[in-house]
Amino acid sequence: MTTTMSKSQQSGKVVSKDVKQMVEFASGVPKEAKDPLDELMSHAQSAYTSYLQAQRKVAAAYQERQRQEEKSYKEIEEQAANICAETIEKAAQALEKVEQEAEEAYKKAKKKAEQVYQDSVSEALRVRKETVEQAWKETQGKSERVWQVFQGETEK
Repeated sequence: MTTTMSKSQQSGKVVSKDVKQMVEFASGVPKEAKDPLDELMSHAQSAYTSYLQAQRKVAAAYQERQRQEEKSYKEIEEQAANICAETIEKAAQALEKVEQEAEEAYKKAKKKAEQVYQDSVSEALRVRKETVEQAWKETQGKSERVWQVFQGETEK
C-alpha cells in the first residue's frame, strides 16, 4: 500500500507540474484556446479523483476483509477452546467414574477377603476346640486307666 501511495503521490506531482505548465502556457494563449485545455484539465482532474476514490475503496475493502478474517479466526479459536474444555470435562468425568468403580471393586474385594478371613478363623477355632476336646477325652481316658492301674484295678 505504501508503494501505491508513493506512486499516486508521484503521479500527482507529475499531474501538478503538467497542470502548472498548461496553466502557464494557457495564460499566454487567447481565451478561445483555453476551453479545450480546460476541458482536458477537468477530465484529468476528474480521472485522478476517481483513481484516488477507487484506491480508497480498495483499501477499505482490504481492511474489511482483514477484519472478517480476524473475526473468523477468533470464532475458530473460541470453538477449539470450547471443544477442548468439553473434552477435558468428559475425560474428568470418565476418570471419576472409573475411580468410583475401582473403589467399589476394592471395597467388595476387601469385604470378601475379610469374610474369607473370618470363615478361616472360625474354622480354625472350631477345629482347635474339637481337637482340644478330643485330646481332653483321650487324656481323661488314659488318666482313668492309669489311676485304675495305680489302684491295682486292672481289667483282665
